[in-house]
Amino acid sequence: MHEASPVVFITGATSGIGRACALRFAAAGWALVLTGRRQARLDELAAELGDQVPVHTAVLDVSDPDAIVRVTDSLPERFATPHALLNNAGLALGKGPAQEADLGDWQRMIETNITGLVSVTRQLLPRLIESGAGATVINIGSIAGRTPYPGGHVYGATKAFVEQFSYNLRCDVSAHGVRVTDLAPGMTESEFTLVRMKGDAGVADDYYRGTQPLQPDDVAVQAVQIAELPPHVNITRLEVAPLCQQWAPFNVLRDHASSPTR
Repeated sequence: MHEASPVVFITGATSGIGRACALRFAAAGWALVLTGRRQARLDELAAELGDQVPVHTAVLDVSDPDAIVRVTDSLPERFATPHALLNNAGLALGKGPAQEADLGDWQRMIETNITGLVSVTRQLLPRLIESGAGATVINIGSIAGRTPYPGGHVYGATKAFVEQFSYNLRCDVSAHGVRVTDLAPGMTESEFTLVRMKGDAGVADDYYRGTQPLQPDDVAVQAVQIAELPPHVNITRLEVAPLCQQWAPFNVLRDHASSPTR
């Protein structure tokens, strides 16, 4: 079974949705290429998986283009032709308004969520095409790509890019049998929020208090189902949100300090 099992290449596999996806794909019998920035976390995950499925790990910061080439070009033969790519690595930084944001945070989000995602994708596309019909690119987007909110600024913009890139990518690769999906979660309880709040656990805890958010495994279940659909089926976009996360009316500013110019 191991020799015939398809390979999934996962970025950001050391925590949250990426880690949950690794466990779910392994349970479904997929061989795994697990990448992330923390070697110790990769080692722990590989040890947890044991000999359940073939596993290859590699330290990778997707914002480093040279590292992407190095990792993909040095894949062992068993893992060199992935049948699925899960672009999960990404982050949000900062919680304040745009005018108070750190420009460095903005640049890091762009380098990771946009540049990193497209660089990994471009590097692996020929291999995905080679793997045959039903190959799948799953880009982890966000409902923030369509729903603006205070403090969302560059993070939401990067996820809007992920959605549109996914659509355009599908136009190019579908004739080669490759499917592309924008998998867009809503509120998900994970280390992601702690990173966004720069380690402030109190603020992160307040964000989830009184809610029942998605868990990373909820998203991972969807990812595996997308990858295992019949080859002729392509879910273009799948938005998944917890029931507690609802829309709200437009917020109308009244008695605003600035008045219309004539």
